[in-house]
Amino acid sequence: MSEPGPDHLLPLNHPERFGLTVDAGVLHIEGVDLRTIADQVGTPTYVYGAAHIEARYRSLAAALAGARQATLICYAVKANSNLAVLRTLARLGAGADIVSGGELTRALAAGIPGDKIVFSGVGKRPDEIDAALRAGIRSINVESAEELELVAERAALLQLRAPVSLRMNPDVDPDTHPYLATGLREAKFGIPMSQGLELALRAHTLEAIELVGLACHIGSQIVEPAPFLDSLTRMRTLIDALESRGVTLRQLDLGGGHGIAYSASDPVLDAAGWGAALVEACADLDCELVFEPGRYLVGNAGVLLTSVLTRKQGEEKKFVVVDAAMNDLLRPALYEAYHAIVPVNLPAADCALETVDVVGPVCECGDFLARARALPWPAQGELLAVLGAGAYGMSMASTYNTRPLAAEVLVSGTRWSVVRPRRTIEALLGDERIPDWLAD
Repeated sequence: MSEPGPDHLLPLNHPERFGLTVDAGVLHIEGVDLRTIADQVGTPTYVYGAAHIEARYRSLAAALAGARQATLICYAVKANSNLAVLRTLARLGAGADIVSGGELTRALAAGIPGDKIVFSGVGKRPDEIDAALRAGIRSINVESAEELELVAERAALLQLRAPVSLRMNPDVDPDTHPYLATGLREAKFGIPMSQGLELALRAHTLEAIELVGLACHIGSQIVEPAPFLDSLTRMRTLIDALESRGVTLRQLDLGGGHGIAYSASDPVLDAAGWGAALVEACADLDCELVFEPGRYLVGNAGVLLTSVLTRKQGEEKKFVVVDAAMNDLLRPALYEAYHAIVPVNLPAADCALETVDVVGPVCECGDFLARARALPWPAQGELLAVLGAGAYGMSMASTYNTRPLAAEVLVSGTRWSVVRPRRTIEALLGDERIPDWLAD
C-alpha cells in the first residue's frame, strides 16, 4: 500500500469519504461549523453526522435489494453504542448485533425490537441469556458446546424455547490486522467446522432449543467480496449436510466486517459490487440472510475534536500535545491504527509541513494519536479534527488518569445536539465509596 498523502488534503479531495463539508476553508459536518460545537461544548468531543450513517445504511440495503430471500442488517452495537446513533439506525429499520446484556438494554431502549436482535460473543452470563430470552430476541449465536447446554438450561428454567444459531469458525483469512481476524482457527471465536454437524444435531434434539440458523464473522476491515464468499461456501457445506438429515434452517448470518478508508491510500468497499456477489451466490439458498456491519455505518460519520495544549521540541522529535488522549481514542495505541488529523481551519494545500508525534496528556509512552505524521505546525489552542473516529472511539473510551469521558454530539442538517454530556470529575468520584474503617 502506498503512503498516504498529507492529512489536510483529505477534506479537499475526499470530503464525502469522511462525512465532511468545507465551507470558506472551515470543516463542517453537514451544515454545522465544527468550531461552533467546540466553542459551546469544549474539547475533546466526538461529533457524528446522521446523514452519513443514513447514507451508508441505505447503500447496503440497496446492494441487497435483489436478494430473493428476506435480508436483515443488524448494526454491530459495539462500534458505537450511543443511544442517538442507535435510534438513527432503528428508524431506518436496522436490527442490532449485540455482545452483552448492556448492549441489549441499549438496543431495546433505542427502539430496536427484540425480533431484530442477534446476541453474539464467546462469554454470555446466565443473567444476560435470561434477559435475551425474555426480550424475545431473534437469535442467540452460540459459540461452544458448553454454551449450548447453558442456553438450554436457562430456557428450560424460564419455560421458554431459545432461538439459537451456531456461530461457526470457517477458518477464512480476511487479510486484516491480526487483532481483527476473528474467523481463523486459532481465534477464540466460533465453533470449529469439524464439530459443527454433531453440535447442530445435538441442538436439534434439545426441547428447550430451536435451532434457527448458522452464523459466522471472519473479521473486520474487509473491502472485497471474496472473504465473504469463501465463508459462505464453507457454511453451505454444513447447511447441506443438515438438510440431508432433515434439519432445515431459516437463517444464515454472515456477520459484518465491512471496511472503511482511514486514509487516501486505503481501498474503499464497493457496496454495490459486494451485494451483487452475495445475492448471486445465495440465489438458490432457502434461508433469510443476516449481516452485521458496524464500522462501515458509523466509522467515517464521526470526528474527534481536540485542542492543541502545547508544542514541544524533543532531542529527536517534535511533539504536538493535545487534550484528547489514548483514553478517548484507543485505536492508535491498541492497533497502531491510522487516523487522519486535520486542522478545522484548513490551511493552504501547499502549506509547510512538520513531521510530528501527536500525543495526549496521559502518563504512558503509548499515548499517541499519530506518530511521525506530516502536519501543518499548529498554534497553541488550535482546533484539530481526528477523522474516522465514529467507530470504536467512544465505545472503547475509559477514564484512565481520572480523565472524564468526552462529550458526544449528533448533527443532522443544520441542527446539532449534545447526545451525551461530558462526564464530570465529581461524578467519577461520586461513584466510589470509602469503607467505614477508612473514614476516620
